[in-house]
Amino acid sequence: MKLHIISQKVLTVGIVSAIGFGTLLASGGGTAQAAAAPQSAESVAVSKGTQVVNFGKKYMGTPYKFGASTSTTRVFDCSSFMKHIFKQYGVNLPRTSAAQSKVGKAVSKSNLRPGDMVFFSSGSRSTGSNITHVAVYMGNGKILHTYGKPGVTISDLNSGTWKRTYIKARRVL
Repeated sequence: MKLHIISQKVLTVGIVSAIGFGTLLASGGGTAQAAAAPQSAESVAVSKGTQVVNFGKKYMGTPYKFGASTSTTRVFDCSSFMKHIFKQYGVNLPRTSAAQSKVGKAVSKSNLRPGDMVFFSSGSRSTGSNITHVAVYMGNGKILHTYGKPGVTISDLNSGTWKRTYIKARRVL
């Protein structure tokens, strides 16, 4: 009886291994791949943008404080947070969200990429002159930023306050 059970297990492992190995070979997983083509300037920018976002995510939950000093990482306001995370990747931003909204090149909401800065206003949308908040676009409709009680957090760009008060986006990478 024991020999029969052992034989069944060996047979099952053998079949599963053969299927797995066959799938690996059929998918090309076991063959040498051609050298990757050099990255285009656009894909490098996307990659750097994702790096900025990932670096910023390390600060999730860090408290918000309006007017926070740029020399600390214990608290942030929205623009000091952007200044800090972008500085790690060679972009020296001005101190305020209004000044940051003039850096880089304009990008439409439909062409946002990770690492693009997005700007919001608590005032009139029509003028766009009242920039009061900045965030970094993460991709998939999400933004990384800091405000109020949650501190550094992730929000949905396309709903609620953020959809209603969106003004523009800038690409600095």
